[in-house]
Amino acid sequence: MNILITGGAGFIGNHVVRLLVNKYPNYKIINLDALTYAGNLENLADVQNAPNYFFEKATILDIESLDKIFNKYEIDAVLHLAAESHVDRSIVSPLDFVYTNIVGTVNLLNAAKKYWANNLAQKNLFYHISTDEVYGSLGEEGLFTETTSYAPNSPYSASKASSDHFVRAYAETYKMPIVISNCSNNYGPFQFPEKLIPLFINNIISKKPLPVYGDGKYTRDWLYVKDHAFAIDLLLHKGTIGSTYNIGGFNEWQNIDLIKLLCKLMDEKLGNKQGTSEQLITYVKDRKGHDKRYAIDASKIKSELGWIPSLTFEEGLSETIDWYLNNKEWLEKVTSGAYQHYYEKMYANR
Repeated sequence: MNILITGGAGFIGNHVVRLLVNKYPNYKIINLDALTYAGNLENLADVQNAPNYFFEKATILDIESLDKIFNKYEIDAVLHLAAESHVDRSIVSPLDFVYTNIVGTVNLLNAAKKYWANNLAQKNLFYHISTDEVYGSLGEEGLFTETTSYAPNSPYSASKASSDHFVRAYAETYKMPIVISNCSNNYGPFQFPEKLIPLFINNIISKKPLPVYGDGKYTRDWLYVKDHAFAIDLLLHKGTIGSTYNIGGFNEWQNIDLIKLLCKLMDEKLGNKQGTSEQLITYVKDRKGHDKRYAIDASKIKSELGWIPSLTFEEGLSETIDWYLNNKEWLEKVTSGAYQHYYEKMYANR
């Protein structure tokens, strides 16, 4: 198969690219990424010279580039991960999310529809990776299922909900072979340090405040990114065409409890007196449209395909902390912006 992965230099994307490049040497894995602030090709330094890996710097807003890439690589399947994903940024600049997450997705759907119209094959698939945030907020009980009504509350989740609807509409109108998955909060190595876990790891290392929104009693289901990549691989090959799957960690945590566990583990690993990092916790004004609770029912992918998380949250969090502590140079490059020069250094003369 020739697989186009959009956003492959991003957090989830680099794990998916690495997994498929290493697992399927007979596949061509094409990474399309615009290399905006969250795209970092250094994340893929270990596979950049693999014979089955190809990189294309392009944006999904450029229709002409998409058509060229489909024709150049004879694309069989799309794993669509490219997205603006940070809720706080969507509150400040919602139009960026409209363009990338909605218009970009429709551009990609059109490119696939156009190419596959003349090159249709049994293995064609448009796999759209989405978020549980499209479902809105839960009360104290209950879980999001694949049939939960959409009720997005932030510009980010509204843009992802719209893109989900377009993918389903193309399946219905144009008979596009699609799969959609909606995942819970991802964490793990290579995550850009604007998100909670890497931000707080970095702040503890630097002895900076740990800003906690509101009372900190917001509940999220946490999914280790490598387990998410395994699920994506499974759905790529065995997912039922036209279906939606929820992917979660079976793992709910209130933010404040997660943060206290993170502080405890960081103190142990840094040799600090217990309680040292907790003293950095600072409660700040709540953000707008903050959903109280997300919780995923991932029983469908478990029962149909046998997928379950490989690590407990405590194991995954400990492994994640170890990765950041062992890769302080990566963290420094990302926080300083130096990582943005990697493309010019490695690819400019190719």
